[in-house]
Amino acid sequence: MIEKYPELSDRIQSTLIDIFFVVVLTFLVTIIIDKFDNVPNWVRAILFVALFIVYEPLCITLGCTLGNYVKAIRVRKYTDTKQRINIFQAIARYPVKVFLGWISFLTIHSNPKRRAIHDIISGSVMIKL
Repeated sequence: MIEKYPELSDRIQSTLIDIFFVVVLTFLVTIIIDKFDNVPNWVRAILFVALFIVYEPLCITLGCTLGNYVKAIRVRKYTDTKQRINIFQAIARYPVKVFLGWISFLTIHSNPKRRAIHDIISGSVMIKL
C-alpha cells in the first residue's frame, strides 16, 4: 500500500480545529468551576494547563485529536506507519511544535514524507487516511 501524506493546509486546518476545541473546553470548564464556591486558583491553573498541555499528546497517543479525526490524518511512527507513537514521542513532539509554531512546518515541502521539524525530532510522520 502506498502511503499518502497530508498537505500543509490539512495540517493547519487540523491544528485550528484543535485550538478551537480546546478553547471551547476551557470555557466549559470555567463555567463548571464557577458553579462551585471557593475553588482555589491553583486548581483553576492546573485544569487550564492540563487542557492545553495534555490534550494533544494524550489524544495522539490514544489515536488522534479531534482535528486529526475531522481531517482524516494521523500521527504515526516514522519506522512503521501502522503503529501510533508512544506517549514519550508525543510529549517530545508537542513542545517543539508549540515553540517553533509555523516555523516547524517549513520542512514539509523539502522532504518526500512531508515531515515537519517536530515530526523529525520525535520520530513521527503524519499520514492521510
